[in-house]
Order: sequence, then structure tokens, then C-alpha cells
Amino acid sequence: MSEETRILGIETSCDETAASVVENGRQIISNVVASQAALHAQYGGVFPEVASRRHIETIYPVVATALAQAHVGMQAIDAIAVTRGPGLAGSLVVGVNMAKGMALASGVPLLGINHLEAHLYSTWLQQDMAEPVFPLLGLVVSGGHTELVLMKEHLTYARLGGTLDDAAGEAFDKIARLLGLGYPGGPAIQVAAEGGDPQAFPFPRAWLDETWDFSFSGLKTAVLRQVRRHQPDLEAGVEVPRPGLPIADLAASFEAAVVDVLVGKTMKAAQEYQAHEILVAGGVSANRLLRQTFIEKSPIAVRFPPLALCTDNAAMIAAVGHQRYLSGQRDALDIDVLPTWPLAE
Repeated sequence: MSEETRILGIETSCDETAASVVENGRQIISNVVASQAALHAQYGGVFPEVASRRHIETIYPVVATALAQAHVGMQAIDAIAVTRGPGLAGSLVVGVNMAKGMALASGVPLLGINHLEAHLYSTWLQQDMAEPVFPLLGLVVSGGHTELVLMKEHLTYARLGGTLDDAAGEAFDKIARLLGLGYPGGPAIQVAAEGGDPQAFPFPRAWLDETWDFSFSGLKTAVLRQVRRHQPDLEAGVEVPRPGLPIADLAASFEAAVVDVLVGKTMKAAQEYQAHEILVAGGVSANRLLRQTFIEKSPIAVRFPPLALCTDNAAMIAAVGHQRYLSGQRDALDIDVLPTWPLAE
């Protein structure tokens, strides 16, 4: 079977409505993302029902725009790849139903895609770089996931570990909210930390020796205790503390603690499993300190997605779709969403 494909990707797992056309698994022809970040900022996080309703409003124009920008009709599409899970059930249903309807009307094959798998494949969407060399050690760090995965070849994974409580991105969001920095937390913490001292507060690092798992709940509690030490009358639920809090130092110390554990455990796993390269993907992979630390400390090559592809997008869904299509995957039109779908057991 020829490796030349043109895949339409559709992504609605959380609060981005996205569609993209990708050729041969690496060349982005169009990539349209309608973000709901501003909408959910007033809630301090994603409001699931609001997210699904907005997907309903935007899914058709987003897909139509992606096809128009690619200058193709459905007759030129080899398959429709859509996020089946994991994610918010109501949001996933919108994208999957859109894809089912298009597949039924056009006769084009339908491919249900794992969102975590797609984040790993976002690192393939850089044509100026050679193909990654297997085996690969993948770290997916986002608002909902922190997963360490061994990728032995295309579409073959072994889960090594994951978060036992908060995902790294979730911890960023919660600490940003505590410090009154707004939502989303990742970019806000990064900006606040720029003028801070990462050693100002000796926040704990949960190494969880003998496992590849992660935990950020203790770190989150330690930050809260420091905030209350500076502001003992701070009430629970108050999101914007009064002036006087050493926000820059708190943000920098928190960010350093998260990065130390993510980088340290990933590099140790890469060495143990003799990985040739490390893939770091997901929303938190956009963090400047995380990228710098990996590049400075890793003895093997580390790949990151382009910044525009770190957060949820449909180009990464189409990139996986290319591999799934070549592998022979063809899904029935009655597939259901899988909100808690693991990448590997």
C-alpha cells in the first residue's frame, strides 16, 4: 500500500474545536483551531457542559474551513481521523458524530484515535527533521495527563507510569489560581516565574523511587502552606490574594520543582530502557524551563512539538490517522466515545 495519504483530522476532546488536513503523516496542509480558553477563564478551568455546547456551535465551520484552506473536497480525503478518547464525554461526542456523518455521506473510512497517542505524534509534524529513531521514551504532560510511555515502534506502546493525583498541567492551573494569576495556568506561571528565584522556597520533589509514577499533590499543598504563611487570614476559595505575596519566587520555585521531577524521571527511564530519543508532548511541553532543562541535561536527543502544536489540535490526530490507515485500521460507524481510554495498559 502506498504511504501517500491525505487525512482529515477532527479534535474535540476538551475545549478546542479543531480540524486539519495532513499529507503523508507529516505535512500540514491546513490546521484550524477554535479555542475556548477565554470562555472558560471566568470559571478558572474548563466547564464541561459549556465546552460541549460551544463545540456544537463551531464544529461545522471549523471543519469546512480546514477543507477550504487545504483546497480539497472529501473526494480527495483518504480517511477521517477523529479523537475517540480520552477526554470529556460531551465534547468527544460532538467530534465523533461529526466524523461519523461525514464518513457515512462520503464513504471515506473512519478512524477513532487515542488523544494521548496523538500528542506523541505531534512531534512528527516537523518536515525539516528526520524521522525519530525507535525505541522512543515518550512523556505526555498536559492539563489532564502525565504519562511516561515506551514506544517500541509505530503504534506500539508500553505504559511505564503516570500521575497518581494531579496531572502536571492541572497542578500549574491550581497554583496559578491560588496565586491569582488566572487561567490557563501554564503560561501565567511561566511569566510570573521570570523574575523569581527558583531556590527561594525548597518545595518537595516526589520521586516515588522504584516506580515511574508521578505525584504533585504534596507540592501543591506545600505551595498552599507558604501562601498561608505569608497571608494567614487567607480564606479558602479566595483566588486573588492581596498584594504582598512573593508571587515571582513562589511561581519560580514551584515551576522548578515540577520540571526537576519530569526531567529527572524521564531521563532515568530513557537510560534504563535504552531509548534512542525522548519525545515530550502535550500542553506543558511548551514550558520554556522544561525545554531548556531537557536540552541541557539529556545525553540523547529530545524532541518537542512546535509551540503551536503543544496544545490540543487536529493535525496531531491526522498524523496518527496516517499510521492507523496504513496499518489497515477501519472503524465501524457505530463506534462510541471512550472518555477514559488508556494509551497502553
